[in-house]
Amino acid sequence: MVLPALLKTPVRTCADACELAVSHGTPRRAAKLALVVGSLLVVINQWEAFNGAAKFDWVKVVLTYCVPYLVSTYTSVSKDLHHRKQAWALQE
Repeated sequence: MVLPALLKTPVRTCADACELAVSHGTPRRAAKLALVVGSLLVVINQWEAFNGAAKFDWVKVVLTYCVPYLVSTYTSVSKDLHHRKQAWALQE
């Protein structure tokens, strides 16, 4: 079949990944996880700033929230792509 072979090409997989990253509830799930994990990491990493012994490093705070968001998005997209590939393999 031509369609499954077309979907296995890197260009199509990239397009699928981009679609999955911005849809199917992925951004909402990633944001929830980033809020919880990022908040915990900010407290750990900026503890001195909370105590008044140092200033907040706002760049680090922003990055602390971005990293869990990106990791969660990557994990969700890779899982969904893997399930799509398995579904196509079963259809062949």
